[in-house]
Amino acid sequence: MTRARGAAARALAQVTGRALGPYQSAVIRIGFAGTWVFFLLREFPHRRELYGPDGPWSWELAERLIASNGAFTVLMWSDATPWFEIVYALSVLSGIGLLLGWRTRALSVVFMAGVLSLQNRSVFMGDGGDNVIHLMAIYLVLTRCAQVWSLDARRARTRGSATAGPAGPVLWAVLGAVFAYGAATGRFGLLWLGAFTALWVFAGLWWTADRYEPEGEGRAALDVLANLLHNAGMLVIMAEVCLIYATAGWYKIQGSRWQDGTALYYPLGLDYFTPWPGLSALLAGSGTLVMLLSYGTVAVQVAFPFTLFNRRIKNVLLAVMMLEHAGIAVVLGLPFFSLAMIAADAVFLPTVFLVWLGGRVAGLRPGRVAAGTTGAGPPSAPADAEHRPAEPSPAAR
Repeated sequence: MTRARGAAARALAQVTGRALGPYQSAVIRIGFAGTWVFFLLREFPHRRELYGPDGPWSWELAERLIASNGAFTVLMWSDATPWFEIVYALSVLSGIGLLLGWRTRALSVVFMAGVLSLQNRSVFMGDGGDNVIHLMAIYLVLTRCAQVWSLDARRARTRGSATAGPAGPVLWAVLGAVFAYGAATGRFGLLWLGAFTALWVFAGLWWTADRYEPEGEGRAALDVLANLLHNAGMLVIMAEVCLIYATAGWYKIQGSRWQDGTALYYPLGLDYFTPWPGLSALLAGSGTLVMLLSYGTVAVQVAFPFTLFNRRIKNVLLAVMMLEHAGIAVVLGLPFFSLAMIAADAVFLPTVFLVWLGGRVAGLRPGRVAAGTTGAGPPSAPADAEHRPAEPSPAAR
């Protein structure tokens, strides 16, 4: 009984005392922000047809649908074209800021609002990759994803605090004004109003404690709460990835084309999925290869959730899945779906590999300095607990 209590106490201290998986959360932040920004930039010439006033899904139809399902989108605040352009531009800029890890607490909220606003405006424009970005944009708000490889982490080292400078308070003041407007005009449902209010209050308390009582009990309590939210968010992200692969694999098993090993053959003959007709014809011409790829896809997807606590097998299947998505990007012409799934898979990458990769990337930069100041490795004596790297979760080892 004493040993069980001791183990429970250690587990509680682990969950509340540190934000687990700092490198994994940083890769997720960079991966999803980068995927979303690249998508918006590529579709910039077609933005109005996809999500704006020139799309087939009219503003009136979107208004009726959102009135029935309560989905969040600020694009329904006005049908004016300038408002759409402002929201689209802010979505791009927030994605770039999140990618760089600048004022991550505030920009993760703006990033989430941009993703939900655009996707919920035209619900029939997305695919599986968009659904993953949709969910991960919400989960990222809960995480402390700027502990490493971010401008926030550099600010914490050079200026003693990640909240230093006027930009953070200004951003949250603007967000507060937007939240107040949405509340006063009834634009937010009760759920979203409560969520945004909680985020704004928490950010205000954090800034106050960080500025006036950085070593006090109030800051320590906020650290515990932030760690709990971060670790819960990372756990949900890992569970979401497992659920995606498990459901995809088991649904494939029930399909006759997957059972006879011919499922891959048919997309290779569709013009929409053949950016390289010669390569597609080459793959489709080999029945054995099509069968192996079809069966292999199902086997890997079904098996992956069961291998999480066997490090070697998990890492092998993870590499296979990432290569599979890279192949989908090239062969089937679905780069953004593949990037989204690779970014989701990154939550399970080993910390040792990520630290090594960060060191290699830092070594390519001109004027390289010590690892503790580049973000390539654990920062030396960070002044802000928001950016203190911690031990990875068991599934990421």
